[in-house]
Amino acid sequence: MADCNAFKMAQTQLDEAAEILGLDEAVHEFLRWPQKEYSARIPLRMDDGSTKVFQAFRVEHSLARGPAKGGLRWHPNETIDTVRALASWMTWKCAAVDIPLGGGKGGIVCDPKQLTESEKERLARGYIRAFADIFGVTKDVPAPDVYTTPQIMAWMMDEFETINREHAPGVITGKPIPLGGSQGRGDSTARGGIFVAREAGKAFGVELKGKTLAIQGFGNVGRYCGILAEEILGMKIIAVADEHGGIINKNGISMQALAEHTDRTGSVIKMEGTEPIENSDLLELEVTMLAPCALENVITKDNADNIKAEMVLELANGPTSPEADEILFAKGIPVIPDFLANAGGVTVSYFEQVQNSYNFYWTIEEVQARLEEKMVTAFDAIFKIADERKIKMRTAAYLGSVMRVAEACKLRGWVS
Repeated sequence: MADCNAFKMAQTQLDEAAEILGLDEAVHEFLRWPQKEYSARIPLRMDDGSTKVFQAFRVEHSLARGPAKGGLRWHPNETIDTVRALASWMTWKCAAVDIPLGGGKGGIVCDPKQLTESEKERLARGYIRAFADIFGVTKDVPAPDVYTTPQIMAWMMDEFETINREHAPGVITGKPIPLGGSQGRGDSTARGGIFVAREAGKAFGVELKGKTLAIQGFGNVGRYCGILAEEILGMKIIAVADEHGGIINKNGISMQALAEHTDRTGSVIKMEGTEPIENSDLLELEVTMLAPCALENVITKDNADNIKAEMVLELANGPTSPEADEILFAKGIPVIPDFLANAGGVTVSYFEQVQNSYNFYWTIEEVQARLEEKMVTAFDAIFKIADERKIKMRTAAYLGSVMRVAEACKLRGWVS
């Protein structure tokens, strides 16, 4: 991944939309920065009896449309600027699919692969103790993200309930189903993206059935992207990469077989019947659709000219730099922007909050039908703006989202 400040990227994207909208200077400046930021140092007793101290963050970008909502990432390269960027993208994501939440994000600078399960539990509980006063159903609701899991969410929810001495399942989403999690949450980010890809294929005249897909990143989102692209779109996945390397088979790779191989070995590499491929080469394959599903800034000005996909589906957050965006737009390659493409996760997290509040739970069919309706409605509105103004889908998505958030700020009297 090229060196890039994700938050500056997010601000640049907002600046472009603000200029097109003629956004008031005060509103623009207000939305360029998070409303609130918190940091803490968490001491963790390790299993060997030693103590290590971990840096932790929570950022609330906007509370104008509702409580902050956003995931918690555990990553050794986490930074405050990455968390700021992700929190701002969450603001636009919630507004894009028109759910009454604001943007938040959290992070712990750690390598979870070096932690035991008991150490992970103590770190999860330590995070909640550090920020317990800012979390709440009506204040700020965390969720899983990179290297965090439903089990980690369960420990966090339990710690919050222990501190507050009340049952509060809605304070955390992405929980295990027996603790109030929602049906359909596990594949919701990818499923929402596949619904959007289907609509984008129709809108841009890109045939997807029987065509090829390359997936960069094979965590939860990348795995389900492949499975659902086969199942819903009828696509053929010819290349997949993770942090260890990539594989390619131009005749197609069975996603079920690859999932079993990855569960057994810990990586996609060395799967029988495939050849190795570098991550950088995978991005430049001649495929119908490219789906970046890993981390930020993998498509940059240095490789954008070499992208040959007919369409890019951003299931990762911030995988395309602003300079690369311009290059792809000039080449006529539609980019389905992250805060539309991967909004399925926060949408079903919102559904989880609703179900927790009612203490009444929906079937998986109800969840998936409601998700499809939200994603299709959002795509149609954004595509209409892009088509009418002849602008990038990302810019169109920003225009709609920024207008919604700016209106809320003005109605509250925060800015005039």
